[in-house]
This record gives sequence, structure tokens and C-alpha cells, in this order.
Amino acid sequence: MVNDNLAHQIAETPECEIVIDKAPVKWCTVSLSEIIERGKRLEASVYDVEAKQAREIIADAKYPLTTLGGADGMTTSYTGARFKRIWVEKSDYPIYQPSTIMDIKPSPDGYISAVTDTDIDALRVSKGQVLMTCSGTIGKVSFVSDTIDNLIFSHDLLRINCKKPSDAGYVYAYLKSKVGNKILLTNSYGAVITHIEPEHLATVPIPDAPDALKLKIGNLVIQSYTLRDESNTLIDEATKLLIEELKLPAIDNFEVDCFKKDAPVETFNVKLSEMNYRLDASYHLPIVDAIVDHIKKYAAEVTSIRDKRISSAVILPGRFKRVYVEEGHGYALFGGKQIHTLDPSGKKYLSKSKHDERISKELLIEENTTLITRSGTIGKVALVPKHWANWIASEHIIRVVPASQDVAGYNYIFLLSDYGRVLIQRYTYGAVVDEIDNGHVSDIPIPLLKNHDVQKRINDLALEANKKRYEAYKLEQKALKIMDEEVIYAK
Repeated sequence: MVNDNLAHQIAETPECEIVIDKAPVKWCTVSLSEIIERGKRLEASVYDVEAKQAREIIADAKYPLTTLGGADGMTTSYTGARFKRIWVEKSDYPIYQPSTIMDIKPSPDGYISAVTDTDIDALRVSKGQVLMTCSGTIGKVSFVSDTIDNLIFSHDLLRINCKKPSDAGYVYAYLKSKVGNKILLTNSYGAVITHIEPEHLATVPIPDAPDALKLKIGNLVIQSYTLRDESNTLIDEATKLLIEELKLPAIDNFEVDCFKKDAPVETFNVKLSEMNYRLDASYHLPIVDAIVDHIKKYAAEVTSIRDKRISSAVILPGRFKRVYVEEGHGYALFGGKQIHTLDPSGKKYLSKSKHDERISKELLIEENTTLITRSGTIGKVALVPKHWANWIASEHIIRVVPASQDVAGYNYIFLLSDYGRVLIQRYTYGAVVDEIDNGHVSDIPIPLLKNHDVQKRINDLALEANKKRYEAYKLEQKALKIMDEEVIYAK
């Protein structure tokens, strides 16, 4: 009977070899009181190992701990009161969403009426504040510099004021660090926080470094944001030059050829010869023809993006199944939602070995290439700065590789403008998810200016702005490195 035992037979079968994965595992100790506090749950997912380790790291660090908020903490913070928004087409009150705080130059989500039942001025952010998303995707952090000073943001954004204004850059760098951000997003037991309230900051520990070290880190952050402001000023100057040279009116002031001007909806005629096999009305909007006709009148020539004087290639990578790896073992990957940020690299890294051929031919991006989002939100435009070179933009982003550095910045400025955005978005198709493709982008009209010196100036301003963004990135990374080496991990 014993010889017939199945367990005994399996144990003696030499072909059954157990291979133990020697890869490191995440682990931590959990006290009985913590288990009871978490409802006697024994699943590892209830206890964020990395968060507990992060708290242990700063507890063992060189400097004593204080708290981020609370009566004795370094900051005070608040959110706005909830209110019902009254949207209007245009007003003196553009409002911005919390998700845009990471953008180098945010765009408003819309406009609210002056009669909206809330204290609109209380929603404005102030220079020197640290901002944090507190719902949805929480824990994203930004710093208020000249670009967004006094702008109106929605209520669900945490405004953090430092009791000592000179600490603002230091607090920002701590919350941007991997350790600081991980602690922020979890409570003392490692459970993930789903919404951050001002009082939550009273439970977030932060090393109380010497004032000189805080100032050293803070100054780097402020310098980084100053360079971002300067880059935005250069972009605005280049756009203004383009508008002046082409004598372009505001996008809302174009005279368009409507079929019936007093109709409750926009109506217009389209010739059969101009249909281009497109039956969707958005493709034939009169504003498109108005813009093209106008730039033909004032430009030396109107060509298209596919012109070899403008681009050497317009690349749309094919779809593929992604193989992700850990940080440090692959290429940083980012998507269309992130292209307006200074540092779009997230927590995703593509395997070099699995995607080597596709990466080299389609996915790697080069400095001063213009990126255009092709699905979802169509027509977001970015110019690749130096630190993005050899990163990977997803297949949802079209690459316009410039014919030379003499037109790289000019291409970007025109496509970034209100007029370029209209010409991009007119190609949009799709019933559920909007799309455009590289053929559409290749067909986008682009003017060549009569005054070559002005075109060169526009190009140079854009490239100079891109260099400043690269320098801004380096300064922020330096601040984060000092925060790690001299504060968080210092012994």
C-alpha cells in the first residue's frame, strides 16, 4: 500500500526538478499591532514594503525629523472650497486643472463666469508655493514660478506654503524624491492613501537639515524654474514674430465663409472636388481654408511638412506588445500625456533585447525632433530637448524629424501655434478614439517666410528655449541628487 502512494512516487521521480528563482524579493517585518490595525489582514499587498522601508531610511538618516505639516511642521496647506462651475466660451477667468501643474507651460481647461458662486481669487496660486495633486493621480508636485503665478486652479489642488519661504525649494525636492514621495502616498502602516487632505501632511516626516543645506537645494530648484520661465518667454517671443510676419489675426477673429451666417449652427458649402474622400464635417471647417488662404497671401511660399526642406522623415511607429523591465535595465518610455512636462520619464522601461530593432528604427527620439500626439488628445506638440535624446516616445506619438537644425525650431513654433493646431486637428478621424497618422501630418501646410532673417530668428529662439529646458532639467536633477546623498541617505 505504501508503494502505491502517489506522493511517494512523485518524490522518487528524478525528472521532477524544482528550480528556485534567486531574484531578490521585497520583504519587511510587520508587528502584531500593525496586523490588528489593518483588520487582521495577512496579504502582503496591505503593507507597502517600499513605504515602510522609506520611513526606516529617513529614521536612520543623519538629521532629526520634523513633520511636513501640523502645528510644529514646516508648512501650512489648504485646498479650495468645492463649487459648481459656470462655464463660458471666454472670460477673464481661465481655469487650470491640477493635472497640468507638471506642464512647463500649462494651458487652461476652459473659462468660468464671473458670477460663479465661489471666491475665485482664493483659487489663485502664488509664487513660491508648492503645489500637489491630491485626488485622482495624487502626489504630483510642482513649484509656482512666474509662469503660473496668480493663475486660477480648481479646488482639488493642495497649495503648500512654507512657514519659512526659503524652505520652499527644499520641501519641493523632498516631495519629488523617490523616498519622500513614497512616504507621502502612504500612511504609517504602509497603506496607500487614495486622497490627500491638508491634515495628512502632519503625519509625513521630513529631515530637518541645516539651513545652509536647505538653501543649497532650494536655490537649485528656483534656478531650474527660472530657466523654465525664460524658455517660455522665448517661445512667446518666437510665436509673436511668426504672427507679426504673417499678419495673422487672433484665431477667433478670422473671417470664415459660412453658407448662412445667421443659422443656429455653423453651415458651409464644400465642392465635390474638395471632398478628398472625407465626409466628416470637421475636416472641411471653413477656418482651415481661411488660415491657409491667409498665410498664402503673406508668406513667400506655402509648402507641406513632407517637403524635404522641412522634414527628413515623418515617423509613426507600429503597434507592438511591450516587454517591461526594471529601472536601469531598459529604455525610459513616456506617452502623449507627458510630452509637455520637463521630465516625462515615468516608471516604465522597455526591454532593450526584446525591442532592439524596433527601438533603433522607430522608437528612439532625437534632439530637436518635433513630437505630435496622434490619438486621444490630438495635436499636443513638443520639441525634444537634449535630455530626452535616446529615450522612447510611445507609438501614440508621431515624430517630425527636421531636415536640418535651420528649420527644427521654426517647424515647432508653427505647429505649436493656435493656427498650427487647427491644421493638425482637421485631419482627426475616428468614432470613439480620435486618431491621425503620419500621412496626415505630412500633408499639413506650413509657410516659408518672405523675411529669411525673421524665420531664422524664430528658429533660433525656439532652439535657445529648448537649451534652457535642458539646463533646467540638469539643475533639478542636481537638487534631487543632493537631497538623496546629503539628506535622505546621509549617515
